[in-house]
Amino acid sequence: MLLIKRTDSGDADFLGLVAQLDQDLAIRDGDEHAFYAQFNKVAQLPYCMVGYFEYAPVACGALRALDEQTMELKRMFVHPEHRRQGYASQMLAELERQAAALGYHRCVLETGKKQPEAIALYLKSGYRFIPNYGQDAGGGNSVCMEKLILAEKNRIPD
Repeated sequence: MLLIKRTDSGDADFLGLVAQLDQDLAIRDGDEHAFYAQFNKVAQLPYCMVGYFEYAPVACGALRALDEQTMELKRMFVHPEHRRQGYASQMLAELERQAAALGYHRCVLETGKKQPEAIALYLKSGYRFIPNYGQDAGGGNSVCMEKLILAEKNRIPD
């Protein structure tokens, strides 16, 4: 069972997992990594989560508001030794719960075409492809996805 802690982007365990994620992406993205890395900064992400297995940080994810209705999922990662145990699904569900509790109605994300396991997770979790947005609007090696979520009536103050 994964124990999930809500935190922010200053959390040392979150930062350690993000460093591992960046190493993984550098391998997958190859020569294109520098372009994508500029959009993956974690400074001032107020809604972050770290998942622990036996007191060790093994998974992370974050949210950032894009507008009054939409949260963007960022920095999703599960340590390779802990994959295929449902941790990514648990983390994703908890991030969606937090977005709904904060009063948001939609989650969006961008992921790389070279991350088929991530794309499969999001499709299995009810996400659908949408036109690429933001820096990914031109297409390239990214896909964007969305899921409508049921916002809670009483929004938690930011």
